[in-house]
Amino acid sequence: MKTDPEKLSGIGKSLKEVGPYLGIGVQLAATVVLMVLIGNWLDKKFEQKFIFTLIFGLLGIFSGMYNLIKTLTYLEKKKKDSGNAE
Repeated sequence: MKTDPEKLSGIGKSLKEVGPYLGIGVQLAATVVLMVLIGNWLDKKFEQKFIFTLIFGLLGIFSGMYNLIKTLTYLEKKKKDSGNAE
């Protein structure tokens, strides 16, 4: 059930516009935290000091940033395409 954005008013219209962007920060943070936890677990398992935590933390940062940029690019393209359709 699609709602025409022109029929929405006030808060509903605002939420529809920013909705896709709300989860991006949480997704980035979750990726980094998960990778750090995996690295910490591997450090304990293989009795290392911090090497796996460092490697997996950096991997989490880079993969999270890649996903962030990819998602934002997609959303901006979608917004631009819908603006041209009008």
